[in-house]
Amino acid sequence: MRKSYFSAVIYAVLGLLAGVYFRELTKAQEFAGDTQLSVLHTHLLVLGTLVFLLVLLFERVAGLSRSRWFGWFFWTYNAGMLVTVGGMAVNGTMTVLGEPTGAALAGISGLGHILLTVGLVCLFTAIHRTLLAPGHPQRR
Repeated sequence: MRKSYFSAVIYAVLGLLAGVYFRELTKAQEFAGDTQLSVLHTHLLVLGTLVFLLVLLFERVAGLSRSRWFGWFFWTYNAGMLVTVGGMAVNGTMTVLGEPTGAALAGISGLGHILLTVGLVCLFTAIHRTLLAPGHPQRR
């Protein structure tokens, strides 16, 4: 449960810092166009903070972390988040600075999204297995 709590806190801090970074970098560069930095803040807060707060609720209600799938979810999802938001941060920064980005960056971000998807599948599997476990009060 502690891992999920600290993950939510870290993503909240990163999300708030991403918002400040976006505001200050675009202001300093007098940039008025579209950039992935504008949605980095939201991605971190929703896909990071909110998801792990919901995981905390499932842990409290159903003991989610007892599932062997939980560990797979936790590490795969966090890896996917770091790769995805890292790619977004680099791409957005390069856009604001007027530098070109290559196809490799899009591929890396795609890999991050694949890891997020695998992590979510593991999460849903953990929830499903936990709720269907023999003796669980929510089983019907």
